[in-house]
Amino acid sequence: MTNTFIEQMSRELGALGISLTQRQMEQFFAYYNLLAEKNKVMNLTAITEEAQVVTKHFVDSLSLVKALHPSEFSTVIDVGTGAGFPGIPIKILYPDIHLTLLDSLNKRIRFLEEVCQTLQLSNVCCIHGRAEDAARDSSHRESYDLCVSRAVAGLASLAEYCIPFVKEGGYFVAYKSAEIKEELALGGKAVSVLGGRVEQVIDFCLPDSDYSRSLVKIKKIKPSPKKYPRKAGLPAKDPIL
Repeated sequence: MTNTFIEQMSRELGALGISLTQRQMEQFFAYYNLLAEKNKVMNLTAITEEAQVVTKHFVDSLSLVKALHPSEFSTVIDVGTGAGFPGIPIKILYPDIHLTLLDSLNKRIRFLEEVCQTLQLSNVCCIHGRAEDAARDSSHRESYDLCVSRAVAGLASLAEYCIPFVKEGGYFVAYKSAEIKEELALGGKAVSVLGGRVEQVIDFCLPDSDYSRSLVKIKKIKPSPKKYPRKAGLPAKDPIL
């Protein structure tokens, strides 16, 4: 583990009020090494340089602390997790949570299973599938305290993918770029139809950077209608507007 890695992680996470144990720091460094190595043979991320991974993947994922206290969730699903962001960093920080990682590409799921084994993360379920199908499965539908997603999709589509996973009283937190006024306006109907209410939008820059972020915090206030999510592909092609 390099001194530059330790120093950057400590400084940037410290700005969020987060301090890591030695074991957690080692887990993050092992995760970075796995990511960099596997990315040589499969497309996991365009961001591979150590300092950029720290800021734009690890610290960004853990910016969740700006939206929720850990006492508010014990079951979490990360929809469209890709290389494991934000789910795995959240799991490293809060090892007692039960985490589900969902992605539509099986090779990414195999990578995530290797990460969990290497980092010795327990109570993590890695699922290969589409959100539209998984959210209709009774073992996942309205079963989670928290759904998170950094997936690249408009809020109207993301709401349909994600809100059905959340139990009443739980939260969906969407990680978005800072310019989201129009997206919020367009996605408002979908959030409401699916049983959610935008409770807060948290705008900020990641520590030591000019990288702007917004967390859209949506509370689940009533059950999602049974017809949602619609069949695979429809939420993206024909969002609820």
